Amino acid sequence: MVTAAIRAPKHRRVYQALSREIQSGRLKLGDKLPSEAELGRTFGASRITVGRAVRDLQLQGLVERRAGSGTYVTGQGAAGALSFGLLIPDLGESDIFEPMCQGMMASPLARNHALLWGSLSGEDLTKEERAWQLCRQYIDRQVAGVFFAPLEFTAPGDAINQKIAQALDDARIPIVLLDRTVTPYPRRGHHDLVGIDNRRAGFLVTDHVVRLGSRRVAFVAQPSAAPTVDAREAGYREALYAAGAAIDRGLICRIDPSAAADVRQLMESARPDAVVCANDRTAGRLMRTLIKLGYGVPTDVRLVGIDDVEFAALLPVPLTTLRQPSRQIGDAALGAMLERVSRRGLVARDILLDVELVVRESCGAVERPKGTEG
Repeated sequence: MVTAAIRAPKHRRVYQALSREIQSGRLKLGDKLPSEAELGRTFGASRITVGRAVRDLQLQGLVERRAGSGTYVTGQGAAGALSFGLLIPDLGESDIFEPMCQGMMASPLARNHALLWGSLSGEDLTKEERAWQLCRQYIDRQVAGVFFAPLEFTAPGDAINQKIAQALDDARIPIVLLDRTVTPYPRRGHHDLVGIDNRRAGFLVTDHVVRLGSRRVAFVAQPSAAPTVDAREAGYREALYAAGAAIDRGLICRIDPSAAADVRQLMESARPDAVVCANDRTAGRLMRTLIKLGYGVPTDVRLVGIDDVEFAALLPVPLTTLRQPSRQIGDAALGAMLERVSRRGLVARDILLDVELVVRESCGAVERPKGTEG
């Protein structure tokens, strides 16, 4: 079994090691697992970490806990158990994918199945090379399906995404895409996609600042971003059009939000009174740059993001954003995969979950507590 994970949480590494022992038969039906304290010493992990790994094994139907007795192997997975590969090159760099994986693992549908994180050799590999190597491992492993989040922020990203998708198609391994498509709009492709309506997301956050009185609204994203960002920009433009506000191309920027010179040029030349960021990571970096340049948020410029990742409420000025239900996306993706495996002839689907506007201080709609600075 492919076991270790790139940047995988420690409890996943413990889970994969124990799962390998069970799947290989070294731990047999009815065998009792060592205590969590013993496992902690073996793996150099805390009891909390080991406990999470054992719970994941229980969700897969590999072990059962007996009160007052211990944890026992129940088999090598229930009848009909399937293994699915996780191919998420941006795991650890994007804040939405770990909750998606957690949502898959916590789903009741996961009980009889295994999620493989993959192991790689060679620390000098590029992200593209790592993604391709994982793809080949999953094909060699003959997994039942692959959850794939295509690469972004790399110049050859489109080529490697297409190469991976084609290789899995040739191996007749179903793909469920997470968050983003392999092919840019308006091409659709033939794989299921689970995520949010990114055009609607861009519309909603832009409409929010327009309703607060902003008229010169900028859109900021990083270069070479995923197609989801293009959709969010389309929603931004649509919201401005619907409100009768000017759509100024000088207000639409693909820049490094940490680059002070680029941010200063945007603020001085375009003079925005609000900025819609493609995601919270961009918003957080931009906020820090604006503050360093002497701009107040929201006194000089309103700032909003999309995703509502964990740190959004912890920024120097808590961020107004659109909440993406990442754990629920993971749950829905697992359901889509199981249906795809059992019904190969289904037409390709976009499964889009609802989003929620979370209003905090950065847009100016919520008064900041006295004694704080923006």
